[in-house]
Amino acid sequence: MIASLRLPALGDIGIVTALTHLRVARPHRADAARNYDAILAAARVAFAEQGAEAPLEEIARRAGVGIATLYRNFPTREVLIENVYVTEVEAVCATAGEAENLAPRDGLYAWLRRFVEYIGAKQPLAAGLNRESTAYLECRRALYAAGGPLLERAQRAREVRADVTIDDVMRLASAIASGHFPRADQRDHVLAVALDGLSAQAE
Repeated sequence: MIASLRLPALGDIGIVTALTHLRVARPHRADAARNYDAILAAARVAFAEQGAEAPLEEIARRAGVGIATLYRNFPTREVLIENVYVTEVEAVCATAGEAENLAPRDGLYAWLRRFVEYIGAKQPLAAGLNRESTAYLECRRALYAAGGPLLERAQRAREVRADVTIDDVMRLASAIASGHFPRADQRDHVLAVALDGLSAQAE
């Protein structure tokens, strides 16, 4: 899927990473908005624990709402899964702004660690996603748009090798995140080794 996207050029900061338009609109009424938030929060936990087939009735129970309220906000399982996914991707993209407060290479590496942590935790949810959907493809594009400027900044500082693209870096991080490691600390060690390979000194 990644190869079919129009990837943002390095430094193309004008690319918007906000994905609000992909989510079901949050209700304006206070009690309805609370229900909406509670359903998303409960679904995030349930999908992480049980995968994409987590019972919707249990999600409604965890959220403290009836199943009819769940369906009123999210008409199908697919819609609920996509909304949880989009919300999580937005959170990862938002951390790119925080990473800009760090030194160039440190900022890029901190954001990539956050991305790997996110992907690793969301693998059960990913199984229920339609990889051809607009939401999925726009989320991929937003992640590239968030990471691209961080890579360019580190390359300008000559702290990261100049012969890699954001596509290279994201594929590397995705491969590690999707790997099966018996322990989280082993995954973190493998990521650290890979990040050392991105260092300008490795050229």
